[in-house]
Amino acid sequence: MSGEAHGGANGTGDGARVGIDELLERVRTDLDRIGPQEAYDAYEAGDALLVDTRYAALRERDGLIPGALVVERNELEWRLDPLGSHRAPQAVHHDLRVVVFCNEGYASSLAAESLRRLGLHRATDAIGGFQAWKAAGLPVLPPTGRTA
Repeated sequence: MSGEAHGGANGTGDGARVGIDELLERVRTDLDRIGPQEAYDAYEAGDALLVDTRYAALRERDGLIPGALVVERNELEWRLDPLGSHRAPQAVHHDLRVVVFCNEGYASSLAAESLRRLGLHRATDAIGGFQAWKAAGLPVLPPTGRTA
């Protein structure tokens, strides 16, 4: 079946095809993206759940954000849906402010948009991802050095 039979190739129902760069730009227009310092400050104030979606090899190579919930990208929606049977203990309500991190801040925008579709209306992502966090000198737990 064509993409049009399923509501359009881009999920908008208009049947138009869209490339990833354009999709990313569209998604970001609805996100209140924040920088690493703002994410850190929100976490420290108890106003944000930081979620690290980087895959294991990157976490092992570069380290971890202290206090961040580590959730592989393919499990994100199941773990953060407050109504889900597989939710993380932190996913208590739809008003939760979630700040998603990937490595450089691209995939995290798409992930945050997906969480918004689940009703987590305060979900967003960190501009520049983990690499920007680390470059800003924010706390990082040392890498384990293990390989996947």
